[in-house]
Amino acid sequence: MARRRQIYEGKAKILYEGPEPGTLIQYFKDDATAFNAQKKGTINGKGVLNNRISEHVFTLLDMIGVPTHFIRRLNMREQLVRQVEIVPIEVVVRNFAAGSLSTRLGIEEGTKLPRTIIEYYYKDDALGDPMISDEHIAAFGWASQDEMHDIQDLAIRVNDFLCGLFAGVGIKLVDFKLEFGRVWDNDWSRIILADEISPDGCRLWDIETNEKMDKDRFRRDLGGEAEAYQEVARRLGLFKDGEETAVLDLEKHRQKRGK
Repeated sequence: MARRRQIYEGKAKILYEGPEPGTLIQYFKDDATAFNAQKKGTINGKGVLNNRISEHVFTLLDMIGVPTHFIRRLNMREQLVRQVEIVPIEVVVRNFAAGSLSTRLGIEEGTKLPRTIIEYYYKDDALGDPMISDEHIAAFGWASQDEMHDIQDLAIRVNDFLCGLFAGVGIKLVDFKLEFGRVWDNDWSRIILADEISPDGCRLWDIETNEKMDKDRFRRDLGGEAEAYQEVARRLGLFKDGEETAVLDLEKHRQKRGK
């Protein structure tokens, strides 16, 4: 069997060459990082859960006409996706004050914002992903004005949909991160949603208790990270009550199956 060619490895995923031109295989790791990788650890089974959650969300977004790179889930930890030229901008959509916004502006965490806020950060780990403005994006040519209009429109559409999706299962969407990419057709390109949408890149709080159900449990040493991710998946209907929610330890799973 030929070894797959690795294209890129990030903090939470590995990209491999896909089976057809213009495709990639996206592998979800259990590695967890925070504070620009200054804190590192492992959340057992995170990759399995994020793969399922992201598949579910991207499939629903496709059904409402949001263009994405997602093609299909291949197995517990891998997806087949379209290869895109990533726009080097992280788009953060905020509905409630939390994290760096609360720190920067002195707003109590959990405060509902007067309106949804969209922020941009330059994707560069060495620089700590600094916050940038539309002026920076235009000046350095990271995205055209038309592309930014498409990115903003898609971000708002995704936010509107996700707020309703999560509210319907008792979860408050506090904020979340999106990444976008270009797909080319000869000399023309268009913007589509890329990367993933999962508890790794979203702040998800229980509506009744404000219990954190996302990677903040790892950032803040709250514990129970895997259980929180599993609860998000369960509420989204990905696992039935009483069902073994996920294969959290692959080696134990193989032993259990006698492989």
